[in-house]
Amino acid sequence: MAMNIIRQLPHPSEIKAAHPLTSELLEVKARRDEEIKKIFRGESEKFLIIIGPCSADNEDSVLDYITRLREVQEKIKDKILIIPRIYTGKPRTTGDGYKGMLHQPSPTAMPDLKSGIIAVRNLHMRALAETGFSAADEMLYPENYSYLDDLLAYIAVGARSVENQQHRLVSSGVTIPVGMKNPTGGDISVMMNSITAAQHAHAFIYRASEARSDGNPYAHAILRGYVNDRGQSFPNYHYEDLYRLAEVYAEKELKNPALIVDTNHSNSGKKYLEQIRISKEVLHSMRHSQEINKLVKGLMIESYIEDGSQKIGENIYGKSITDPCLGWEKSERLLYDIAELL
Repeated sequence: MAMNIIRQLPHPSEIKAAHPLTSELLEVKARRDEEIKKIFRGESEKFLIIIGPCSADNEDSVLDYITRLREVQEKIKDKILIIPRIYTGKPRTTGDGYKGMLHQPSPTAMPDLKSGIIAVRNLHMRALAETGFSAADEMLYPENYSYLDDLLAYIAVGARSVENQQHRLVSSGVTIPVGMKNPTGGDISVMMNSITAAQHAHAFIYRASEARSDGNPYAHAILRGYVNDRGQSFPNYHYEDLYRLAEVYAEKELKNPALIVDTNHSNSGKKYLEQIRISKEVLHSMRHSQEINKLVKGLMIESYIEDGSQKIGENIYGKSITDPCLGWEKSERLLYDIAELL
């Protein structure tokens, strides 16, 4: 047999029963959800910053990082709402490499998805309990959303998943904002079709059941740059790109037009220090166009405790084992600079 079933994974209801949220934490999450939705509805002028490690590879260092974010959040709360990135599943271009805490709770150990599901839930729970932050995660496997649907504040659908039917349909049944990235080739019509699909109601198969969704009015765009047929990276965060997307949105009957600009990936050419300049350029564009200012709701920034990245096994505390990230000192300064520029 080419594929062997190792074991049946626990149902989400079993995991939630074994690792439940208190009523107090559910209230904290509900308040956060409403505050974030107000930004997408245009009822709040706060700016979203979705920031954190490329991959949440270590519980202690991720919580250390998020605790630092909490202190900054209190100082800039009048202008900025921070959503920490706790990305526990990592899509891989070739299928090889570290696939995130969901697959490997320890990056140097063998894959163990049952332990990974528990580790992922515990990490998101600790973040909420210890810092008051509900966080963002990437929808790598749509059927796994049920393990975290009482915890997440924001979901991203990656550039390699945005055209997938199951990602679109499950997103239509999600009650929190879902960001659809442009595909790696850069065709924004694919992204816009995904947003349209997610905002509509559907019937589909989910976890071996027939499901019906109401549509998600908070599905929106994420621009992350693109790669041409020669493997060269090109940005799509410039004034002209943002203005064009505003025009495309205006042509469509979509709810809550919104854009998050991803400052890393192909927008930076994975030159992580460029995220500082890119963030400020987006803010500059917002000041010079009412249409752009209305459309752009925030930024996505890859940041950790230490600058750059490392190979698995080097064991440098708080340094990314996937894409390189801004270190803490630069990230903290950037957050304060963004608040001053808004």
